[in-house]
Amino acid sequence: MDRADFHYELPPELIAQEPLPERRASRLLVLDGETGALDDRRFVDLVDWLAPSDLLVLNDTRVLPARLTGRKATGGRLELLLERVLGARAGRFQLRASRSPKPGTGIELDGGATALVMARRGDLFDLELDCELEPFLEAHGAVPLPPYIDRAPEAADRERYQTVFAEKPGAVAAPTAGLHFDAALLEAIAAKGVDTGRLTLHVGAGTFSPVRSERIEAHRLHAERVEVTQALCDKVERAKRGGGRVVAVGTTSVRALEAAAREGLTPLTGETDLFIHPGFEFRAVDAIVTNFHLPESSLLMLVAAFAGHGATMRAYRHAVAERYRFFSYGDAMLLTSPAGP
Repeated sequence: MDRADFHYELPPELIAQEPLPERRASRLLVLDGETGALDDRRFVDLVDWLAPSDLLVLNDTRVLPARLTGRKATGGRLELLLERVLGARAGRFQLRASRSPKPGTGIELDGGATALVMARRGDLFDLELDCELEPFLEAHGAVPLPPYIDRAPEAADRERYQTVFAEKPGAVAAPTAGLHFDAALLEAIAAKGVDTGRLTLHVGAGTFSPVRSERIEAHRLHAERVEVTQALCDKVERAKRGGGRVVAVGTTSVRALEAAAREGLTPLTGETDLFIHPGFEFRAVDAIVTNFHLPESSLLMLVAAFAGHGATMRAYRHAVAERYRFFSYGDAMLLTSPAGP
């Protein structure tokens, strides 16, 4: 398929710039995978749709305050965005500067640390700091809000651009479908008898990288760190044996589960660059909770792979017409089942 097949028109005012006062207050567009029917609901209605036999799978990654600023030895200012942690003092970064620094040169970071450019890897740079990386980020880094949020991060973003079940630091972008859940909603889901499972996929800055190839099959995703445990695999198998559905919260959970299920569901610790697009055969996931995604993005292609291209694009046009809020701080979709043949 061509990249242009995933284009849709989005009025800029529908891009959510702030979170709603309550996480659970979002709207929920339900897309029935079997019929293509659409239903406008509230996010809290997800509780009514879930059954006690289902398994809700959450991504427990924690977003690091991954945006830094600094100055090159020549005096030029630059911005740094962590792509991934490489070690206690090392990370791979995107850099924005008038001219890129060369390996072997130093960067004076705002906050007092010095970083040495160790290597360049395509558009990314490996840096080593003279202090521990993650504590420095916590003290001096800014929340890495996505580029389509046209404002500086605020103090409130430290809490709201983070799921309430975030546990393992390592992401530089939030698994945004999880932002709609608060403690009370999770308690209501548990009270209904619905089991939950957790995995970890540390979302990298590459999640915002555009698909540049005209033919989508030629696109390659940046690899991201992932962990799917034996305990989660056991929960998935129990749910399926009991006639329940595996409901993945977010495209990150979908990718992690499907990466672990390529040759039978087995634990996975390492990296995945799995690119899910139409024609993909889903083996683990039965339903998806997800936000709305950018036109022509790899995440929209994943949704279309699950729900069907035509149904997905009709749903997005409906969401625009009904004035849903889009992207990270926006509203959500529920894809109830994979599209039929």
